[in-house]
Order: sequence, then C-alpha cells, then structure tokens
Amino acid sequence: MLSRLRAARAHPAAPPLTALAAALAGAAYLWGTDPHRPGQLLPRCPFNWVTGLLCPACGGTRMAYDLMHGDVVAAFHDNALLLTAGVPAAAYLGGRWLVAGLRGRRYRPSPGRWGTAVVLGAAVAWALVRNLVG
Repeated sequence: MLSRLRAARAHPAAPPLTALAAALAGAAYLWGTDPHRPGQLLPRCPFNWVTGLLCPACGGTRMAYDLMHGDVVAAFHDNALLLTAGVPAAAYLGGRWLVAGLRGRRYRPSPGRWGTAVVLGAAVAWALVRNLVG
C-alpha cells in the first residue's frame, strides 16, 4: 500500500494534476467571492501593501474573477498585460506540462537568458507604465 502511494506521487503526472486541482479549488472559491468589493477574504499584494504601488501582477485576482464571469472588458481593465500575455502563456505551459505528465514524461521549460530578459523587461516596463501613467 505504501509503495503504491509512493509510486503514484513519483509519477510525472502527479505535479500537474495537483496544480490543476489546486487551481480548480481556488477558482471555485473565487467564483463566489467578488474581489471588487472590500472586506473579502482574499490576500492583498504584499508589494502593493508595503509600497502603495502596483506590481506587474496587481489586478490578477480581479481579472480572473471577471474572466470567470464572462466580462473580458473588465478583465482587460484590471490587468491588460497579464490577460493578453500571461494567461495564454500559462495555458500553453500548463497544458504542455499536463500532457507530458500524462504521457509519463517530465516537462521543465527553460526560457534561457533572452527569454528571462524579455519577461523581466516586460514586467518592469508594465509596472512603470501602470504607476506613472495611471
């Protein structure tokens, strides 16, 4: 019994399936919790709490709520970069991770130096735009 449990946890599909289950549980909770209203039991962005500035991911919870309720315009208003670049990238990488795991393979993406520089540069530029313009 114990060896069977260890083998199940060692299977390459276990981490992506666990992440998917956690995401579905979070989405189920967020479905009935409106982050646009104050007083909800949702974590606040630590960067925003300390500095008062918007980080590149600020608005992500509101964006996810709006997307789940079919309001794409409000989701775009909450965080345009995360909606147009982050959600498709996360869906693609998560899908590849899940498919590879179900096929018995491990998937570990490596963005490399240039990919890391592009992602960090876009995040910094987005943070500057959000805080200086808006």
